[in-house]
Amino acid sequence: MFVGRTRELDNLNKRYESGEFEVAIIYGRRRIGKTTLINEFIKDKETVFYTGIEGNAKENLEGLSKSIYSLSNDFADTSGSFPNFQEALETVFNISEKRRIVFVIDEFPYLAASYRSISSILQVLIDKNKATSNMFLILCGSSLSFMEEQVLGYESPLFGRRTCQFKILPFEFFEINEYYKKFSWVDLATVYGITGGIPLYMSLMDEGLSVEENIKTNFLEPNAYLFEEPMNLIKQECRDPSQYNSIIKAIATGSSKMSEICSKTDIDTSLATSYLGKLISLGIVRKDKPFGSGNSRKTIYALEDSMFRFWYRFIPDNIAAINRGLSDTVYQKIAPQLAAFMGGVFEEICKQYLWELNRRGKAAIPFTDLGRWWGNDAKRRREAEIDVMGIGDNNSALFGECKWTNEKVGTAALDTLIERSKLFSYDSMHYYLFAKTGFTKGCGDLASAIGNVTLVKFEDMFQ
Repeated sequence: MFVGRTRELDNLNKRYESGEFEVAIIYGRRRIGKTTLINEFIKDKETVFYTGIEGNAKENLEGLSKSIYSLSNDFADTSGSFPNFQEALETVFNISEKRRIVFVIDEFPYLAASYRSISSILQVLIDKNKATSNMFLILCGSSLSFMEEQVLGYESPLFGRRTCQFKILPFEFFEINEYYKKFSWVDLATVYGITGGIPLYMSLMDEGLSVEENIKTNFLEPNAYLFEEPMNLIKQECRDPSQYNSIIKAIATGSSKMSEICSKTDIDTSLATSYLGKLISLGIVRKDKPFGSGNSRKTIYALEDSMFRFWYRFIPDNIAAINRGLSDTVYQKIAPQLAAFMGGVFEEICKQYLWELNRRGKAAIPFTDLGRWWGNDAKRRREAEIDVMGIGDNNSALFGECKWTNEKVGTAALDTLIERSKLFSYDSMHYYLFAKTGFTKGCGDLASAIGNVTLVKFEDMFQ
């Protein structure tokens, strides 16, 4: 079942229907659904589809030749392979002068690694044929650093040749609502948290099972797909996986500053900086600063991928027990900590909700950016945090607090949010209070009395 990716698919189809020569670059981390998107796009179109392999040039040329020969009516003999990549690619370009052809090279980084001149050959053929060709060329890859530097980058032979690009990201929370039909709202949020919105991981979740059963089935069994998935991904992408694993676990368990990460992992700062840069390029880690701050000394690191955050927080310390079939025992250790884990997930959901309101013109204060703020409260001589903060025009701002708790949120949360907003000077301010369960009558009365407050119960986000 294909869901989501509406904007990407609409854009691809619009460009296809124009009949113009196109070079589309599609990239994103593994398991994100790039190939699924491409397959949906090409399902009713004449296509040459080749997936690069981690082999040598000869193997890739043979595979590419077979894919080109799938246009069997254009060839008298479809045995053997082309003598070289130049002739193979020229053949597809020549055919595309007669009719519209989609030419997909999936896992392009593997092909380029086996034959380094491939990008230069494509550059020459694109420049030579773009005025007369009906080709819709798609180059797709999972290596973000390669695609951004060696395909889209200034020093790449292909620089400036792309006509469109798509960085495929995980699904947002309100997109996964299209995928699942039976989970409750709360269960849907938890499933979003433990899968990170990655389509392949989402497909493993069984709506006929509870969240507890899904966690046990997919994470707490030695033969489960997700039991070793993060470690396998790190092994595929990184040369020294043990060091990367140490850094990810340190961040997942509360170390956010560079000094804390280095202290916990016993990794030198210069090496840690390099490792973190790689993890950021893979979309696993992000670098954060307080919203609106340019102060690099306040930089912290967080896990961008909530599935990684879940896995590294709960699985490594329990691997021995999981291998011995103690999934029930391990889950009983995890269960009391799920609410704390979901706190960060709920903050992200609330931000996505505000962005959607903003897109529809329904945000209390229209904004151009949104983030989390932390810093010093000089008056109280302590650190303060604001879950959500956004800045609009005319010196206006919004402030938000997100509470993932089974108890109704009372006046104290609203009082604290308003008090922390006084650390800033804006002419117009609006407050959003988000709650999993709802609000006490006192909180509702106070919000009404203040006026510039919006209370959002989690289930109301689906209205």
